[in-house]
Amino acid sequence: MAALSLHHIVRESSLQENAPLLLLFHGYGSDENDLFSFAQELPEELFIVSVRAPHTMQPYGNAWYAINFDAEKGKWSDNEQAIASRDKISHFIDEVLATYPVDINNVSLLGFSQGTILSYAVALTYPEKVKNIIALSGYINTDLFDTQPKENYAHLNFYCSHGSVDQVIPVDWARQAPKFLEALDIKHQFSEFPVGHGVAPQNFYEFRDWLKSRLKIQN
Repeated sequence: MAALSLHHIVRESSLQENAPLLLLFHGYGSDENDLFSFAQELPEELFIVSVRAPHTMQPYGNAWYAINFDAEKGKWSDNEQAIASRDKISHFIDEVLATYPVDINNVSLLGFSQGTILSYAVALTYPEKVKNIIALSGYINTDLFDTQPKENYAHLNFYCSHGSVDQVIPVDWARQAPKFLEALDIKHQFSEFPVGHGVAPQNFYEFRDWLKSRLKIQN
């Protein structure tokens, strides 16, 4: 594993060069090992990089930004910290592309919860760097980016999913994503599953097949 600006683990591709790249971004309080469990079930052609968020939590876990619990304000996100993490991820993508034998034109992001919120923000701020986005159990926080002209987003494609009984992030928040993406003419798919804040097996198989079809991988 190369020493880049964010701690990460990798699963190398079966391809020697120009491998499609998949970056994994975990949720609040987790780490790079969480989503990496998906790796063994994903196409071997993918070069997979699972990233650890930069803020260490106590007693364990990591976060992309603080979520504060305040009696007056209720639960609120530290958007300044989130924007800083958005830009750290953008820089990290550049590092990965310069370090590993991957295809700079075939970059996919997969996030869960807070990692999804950041994946949306990265893709909508730096659309030229990515192609496909898998957004699991998260939502679009419009405070984290400025919307660009539609033509800048024409190549993007999103797979979005959520649990219909999610007790952490309400499904109503996630249901705003298709409306937002449609208004910008961004290609997308949205699915709901009868689970809480997690990824059901049928959810995994659906996004895996979606990603395979986007990557034109025969497997």
